[in-house]
Amino acid sequence: MMATEEQPATARRLRLLVLLPSLQGGGAERVMLTLLRHLDRVRFEPMLAVVDGRTADLEADRPADLPFFDLERRSVRAAAISIVRLVRRLRPDIVLSTLSHLNLMLALLRPLLPRNVRVIGRESITLSAGIATERRPALWRFGYRHFYPRLDLVICQSVAMQEDLCRHFGMPVGRTVVIPNPVDVERVDRLAAASIGEPASQEIQLVAVGRLAPQKGFDLLLQALAACRDLPLRLDLLGQGPEENALRSLAQCLGLGDRVRFHGFVANPYPWLKRADALVLSSRYEGLPNVALEALACGTPVLTTPTPPALEIVAGLRQCVTADAISAEALARAMRRWHDGQRERVPAAAVDRYAVRSIAQRYEQVLRRAAGF
Repeated sequence: MMATEEQPATARRLRLLVLLPSLQGGGAERVMLTLLRHLDRVRFEPMLAVVDGRTADLEADRPADLPFFDLERRSVRAAAISIVRLVRRLRPDIVLSTLSHLNLMLALLRPLLPRNVRVIGRESITLSAGIATERRPALWRFGYRHFYPRLDLVICQSVAMQEDLCRHFGMPVGRTVVIPNPVDVERVDRLAAASIGEPASQEIQLVAVGRLAPQKGFDLLLQALAACRDLPLRLDLLGQGPEENALRSLAQCLGLGDRVRFHGFVANPYPWLKRADALVLSSRYEGLPNVALEALACGTPVLTTPTPPALEIVAGLRQCVTADAISAEALARAMRRWHDGQRERVPAAAVDRYAVRSIAQRYEQVLRRAAGF
């Protein structure tokens, strides 16, 4: 890429250290790796570090040209000293982390980092909802409220997330910015062309993707599917997590053994999204569900619970259906409305505002402004 008048060849690139908990197959990790692949190398010198590199489901997504650092620690708390040492050694202009607990650790460590290093957190959930599920929510609420303001900036994925952060945790609105998740449509199209290796079912095919944890509400989805047993619906569930055994048992108890298939972690979920008649998003709370954007990029409609970030995504898309509450009964009613409707595919323009190049450029602008470039 040739230098321009605005960016002379002699200008220093912004040194960016992206810090992730791991390369496990979560949505937040996928988003950051997508952004790193599209970040302008003329203006930026990106680096990537992970707290724990033992599990690397997304290793193939890691940009090969980036310096990579594995801190080899089992937890974020155990990595505190290693994080400080790495930042002091690399002297980046910006440290950008994602996921709340890692952001909070960086906020706690802020006084130990070089003063000219800007520390930016990317929030991945609606924080008050996430904290409510923790064992000691009052302690977590205290920590976020008192230490998050140490961050130079927090990037929120949705307006609802930003409002929650400012209202409940005292983050100054001027030190937050809303940038939605990107979707790399060309890459999704390419990977969606892969074969699943089995014939399509004659039944109506639903798919759900995510970590098997309470947040994702897959127990609600199984109960809703059981309430719709008179409809020819079949569910493929892609993901792994602590609730797997309980969900398998629930499926058996509900008599869904032949209508639900558990596939575990799937490195390439896009053929499943492409083939499905609909994606079901049964979450109790969300950040900005990237799997919904990827389903829309595949032309697949989304049936969702009414979490505010999901509502932002499907607003104005008549092919998608939103439940009127976060419950199994409401989700079952939404599935019936969709089944009895036109069941149309989603037009490609549905994800135009989430195109990866434009989202990457918004990140570039925010990062350069934060670093004073």
